[in-house]
Amino acid sequence: MSRAFTRSRTGVTGLAAITLIAGFCFLGPLLHHTDQTQANIALTNLAPSAAHPLGTDANGYDVLGRLMAGGQISLEVGLAVGVLATGLGAAWGALAGLTGGALDALMMRVVDTLLALPAIFVLIYLATVVQPTVPLLVAVISLLSWLAPARLVRSQTLTLRTREFVTAARAAGAGQPRTITRHILPNAAGTLIVAATFQVADAILILATLSFLGFGPAPPTATWGGMLYQGTSYLLDGYWWEVYPAGVMIVVAVLALNLVGDALRDTLDVQAR
Repeated sequence: MSRAFTRSRTGVTGLAAITLIAGFCFLGPLLHHTDQTQANIALTNLAPSAAHPLGTDANGYDVLGRLMAGGQISLEVGLAVGVLATGLGAAWGALAGLTGGALDALMMRVVDTLLALPAIFVLIYLATVVQPTVPLLVAVISLLSWLAPARLVRSQTLTLRTREFVTAARAAGAGQPRTITRHILPNAAGTLIVAATFQVADAILILATLSFLGFGPAPPTATWGGMLYQGTSYLLDGYWWEVYPAGVMIVVAVLALNLVGDALRDTLDVQAR
């Protein structure tokens, strides 16, 4: 798989971009020390300089440091949602596909019903009822993101449950939990890996959207979407450094993750053939 993946230029480019972004966000603060908790009005809207390579924002925060802090939140939320949503969806889809019958029909109708709900409006409504925090956003986004992996794993399970090794395991007395964990999910690992990659990208985009609309984590917590939300108020004043860096980071991160996901999907399809 690794050799096939390295033949994909887009996949390697995406992986390199994600690695650079992660290094920038988590290792960058070790080299560029900034205070992202206390506002400094004396440094409001300063242009890029040697002391502040990307200038400062309306609250006097160093934009480069804020970009790093916002990236940490975005990547942490994305990875957490990717793991939780894919895990929940995998368990739900595998159980539905392996059981079949009325239970399968009922479980998938639940999925179809939840898919019909406009996720962004649900998130905005919840944000108006309770104070958004990072753990809460992870939990809510995960509960709205597990539906697609559930459908993917169910379709994979419908194919796998007729295979000889699954039939033999069930004939030997293996229960559903053991059959799912030992036979279904390991053989659906390729589908799960690809689904998790896209879930991370979607979660970063959802967090940026919520923060841009003003429903993200409360200040002084930094997010890329929150930086866009604040910076657009000053864009016409010529303070471009308060908008474009965060926008570029969102686009590059989401695009890179999608490139990696596409490359993984193509690689795993080739192996299947």
